[in-house]
Amino acid sequence: EEVRQLMEVTKEALYKGTAQAKAGNRVGDISAAVQEYSESFGYGVVRDLVGHGIGREMHEPPDVPNFTDRRMGRGAKLVPGMVIAIEPMINMGTWEVVQLQDGWTIETRDGKPSAHYENTVAITEGEPLLLTL
Repeated sequence: EEVRQLMEVTKEALYKGTAQAKAGNRVGDISAAVQEYSESFGYGVVRDLVGHGIGREMHEPPDVPNFTDRRMGRGAKLVPGMVIAIEPMINMGTWEVVQLQDGWTIETRDGKPSAHYENTVAITEGEPLLLTL
């Protein structure tokens, strides 16, 4: 039941972030929505891995973090035509993660469960357009 709740909260955090993906907002509005919702359940929000822009390459600027930090400012301004990947990665315990020796596998530092959802979203003149589910 605890893992099911983690998954549900992570999915809802994705949609709360996506709701902020509107022209005129900033990346930090997405980040804050994800972080505030997830942390209200006591979960850790991964900082080492972030969402990103999508264009000619899979991973392009801007970075789309799932957390905010005063030093980061509010992030890039969202404009129509931008396409971004919003990827909440939420942990049952600490936000800290480690990469295993295979260079690919990521685990939570404390070994507790983690959940990750991702959608690709186009910024339009109106509501965000989900390109993937």
